[in-house]
Amino acid sequence: MKKNMIKKFTLGIASVCALGLILCGCGKKSSDNSVQEVKDNKTLTIGTSADFAPFEFPIVKNGKKEITGYDIMIAQKVADKLGVKLKIVNTEFPSLISELKNDKVDLVLSGMTKTAKREKVVDFSKPYYTVENVMLVQKKDADKYNKISDTKGKQIGAQQSTTQEDIIKKQMKGANLVTESVTTSLATELKNGKIDGLVLENAIANNYVKQNPGKYAIAKVKLTTGKDIESYSVAAKKGDKKLIKVVNKVIDKIQKDGTKCFKMLRTCKPSTASNEEDLRCLTF
Repeated sequence: MKKNMIKKFTLGIASVCALGLILCGCGKKSSDNSVQEVKDNKTLTIGTSADFAPFEFPIVKNGKKEITGYDIMIAQKVADKLGVKLKIVNTEFPSLISELKNDKVDLVLSGMTKTAKREKVVDFSKPYYTVENVMLVQKKDADKYNKISDTKGKQIGAQQSTTQEDIIKKQMKGANLVTESVTTSLATELKNGKIDGLVLENAIANNYVKQNPGKYAIAKVKLTTGKDIESYSVAAKKGDKKLIKVVNKVIDKIQKDGTKCFKMLRTCKPSTASNEEDLRCLTF
């Protein structure tokens, strides 16, 4: 009887020890190695959706296509600080958080707004840009939309899975929401008269107007950008605090040394098929 009790007690202790070892092992796996992993790979891989000039967009440089823009320059500075190469993965905006969660990319820089919903699955850096949303329309309709009620029954577009989509749902309840995964597709639909308006961040809308002054205009209708969606941040995998810390240091330096550049984003005129000379207003 006593032998059986001792045997059960010994087995119990062994189980507890085994459980402790498992928990310790799990603890090691969940530790934050985000910076070291990037350094070990010698590459910082970032995800972006390159249809969002002047933040990320394609250009032709020395006969080759490449992606550039303000977010890409931030990413390059983070890579430089870590002493690694930068790799850019271009994908559709709705897929970016999945790419991050599935370890396909280390960071997302794509004009992404930190929202409560996104914060549940990824971590964010400090804000690096303040957002103002407007509605892009055809030039001939510049004075047609003066208040929200003017959008009732109209086809209003927004990129899928964005805060602009939420703005239409919440503020333009009488409008018919049209979504696409790529912003440029919506802009083309607007130019061709297939939709009546397109909700965009002010810098992006201004870029379309400057590229096509005879085709686009910004409507007078006022849209509210709440404090919870008023800025862009860099997204990282949940728990990658050390990598976020590096990103924050880069943002701090940019904001200290490159204040003029942030202001220039609202007036810059990058080309979607041009050379490096057109990017002077984005240099900091």
